[in-house]
Amino acid sequence: MLNLVLFGPPGAGKGTQAIFLKEEYGLIHLSTGDLLRSRIAEGTALGIEAKQYMDKGELAPDNIVIGMIRNTLKKYPDAQGFIFDGFPRTVPQAQALDEMLNKNNVPILGMLSLEVEKEELIKRLLNRAQISGRVDDQNQAVIKNRINVYNEKTFPLIEYYKSQNKFYAINGMGTVEDISRRLKEVVDQF
Repeated sequence: MLNLVLFGPPGAGKGTQAIFLKEEYGLIHLSTGDLLRSRIAEGTALGIEAKQYMDKGELAPDNIVIGMIRNTLKKYPDAQGFIFDGFPRTVPQAQALDEMLNKNNVPILGMLSLEVEKEELIKRLLNRAQISGRVDDQNQAVIKNRINVYNEKTFPLIEYYKSQNKFYAINGMGTVEDISRRLKEVVDQF
């Protein structure tokens, strides 16, 4: 089973590349943002609890996110593998994910980290704002803060995967096709 964590700062192109990986390898794409929004829309207990945090602009607690991932994994017993996008975000989440997957002897094979220069991230997010209308992509100060928070909060997670020899830095600069090719070169080694 091909289980991958797709990682990178806001604007790195995770969503675009997740679609490529999903189609190229027949994987299930698990985006925690999508899961949270769908659970809220469905009115599930986890969704209702998560909404209380999200309405305040806070991240949903680990136990809520882990619960959603656990429930979603159960829905796909015959999957060829998963792309985890936006999860894990913390070391406890990574440990919980490892525990869930290792019970079935289907571990994470690699964390693919899209590395993009800060100026390029800002440019991409501002361009995305014009297309999507996302409020959090429209203000340069907010964008810079999101990138800084990402850099501050994710270092322990990068170290977690490095310690397992599962961290792969991918040059996220260039065309979508160039980045997809670089990802494929790494994934094909698994």
